[in-house]
Amino acid sequence: METFLSWVNQAVAAVFEWAPKLVGALIVLAIGWWAINAITRITKNAMQRSKLDRDVIPFLSSIVNVGLKVLLFISVAGMIGIETTSFIALLGMAGLAIGLALQGTLGHFASGVMVLLFKPYRVGDLVDIHGNVGSVEEIQVFHTIIRTLDNKRVIIPNGTATSDIMTNLSTHKYLRVDLEAAMPYEEDFDKIQQIIKSALASTTGVLKDPAPTVEILGFGENNVKLAIRPYAMVDEYWNVYFNSYKNVKAALGANHVQVAYPRRNISVLRGNSSSSTTVAAKPGAARKNNDDKGAASASGSSSIH
Repeated sequence: METFLSWVNQAVAAVFEWAPKLVGALIVLAIGWWAINAITRITKNAMQRSKLDRDVIPFLSSIVNVGLKVLLFISVAGMIGIETTSFIALLGMAGLAIGLALQGTLGHFASGVMVLLFKPYRVGDLVDIHGNVGSVEEIQVFHTIIRTLDNKRVIIPNGTATSDIMTNLSTHKYLRVDLEAAMPYEEDFDKIQQIIKSALASTTGVLKDPAPTVEILGFGENNVKLAIRPYAMVDEYWNVYFNSYKNVKAALGANHVQVAYPRRNISVLRGNSSSSTTVAAKPGAARKNNDDKGAASASGSSSIH
């Protein structure tokens, strides 16, 4: 019984001894946490007002936030009664173990530093990183955040961004828009070229310098393939892409340029005479061609080649 009472007395004494320290430590932790978040916000606003490179601001803000919180935890540990020297040594050992376990994460951190130093891309640039095309919203300590063209938020580890091929589409401020069209062999190329160039000149967003080009890309079975190459600013790329096709289609129709339908030459032999005709595979023509073939097959003295 005396042993139990002695243990209770020791427990009560320990509570009265440690309770003020614990309460004080928790209060300091709560106030310190709030203060650190406030300091981080103030520091971030100050860096923005100082016109510091906006690529660096999120990175430095994260470092300030993490560093102050580490100092806060060390201070709270000292208030509780933990020897800070031992705690710092223990923290160093834990940091080494964590560093070995998180080599990939630390690699992302180093890659983030490289991105900020060498600036292969900046906040606001249109980039293609690991197959993700979009605008860079933020460069953080471990990640780069991209807003894709279909309004998705993609978070890419900095190590992945720097270890793979990345394409910065904003470096030269404008892009070439690759379009294709086709013209019948019967049409004059110079005429078609002028029609398409006039249509591009009236398309909003198409740059005059460098000027658009319209050239022959190749020869198909039923038409001549054309390469249409206007230029546009980065933020106007998709408007130019769709509007150019729309205006070229309208201009070709207005100038009575026929669509290059597939054509077939059919020769019909009747005795010693022969005749030939050209059939275009327009909509509804397939059924007509089948009827013609049936009629030709019904005649025992005719053949189709």
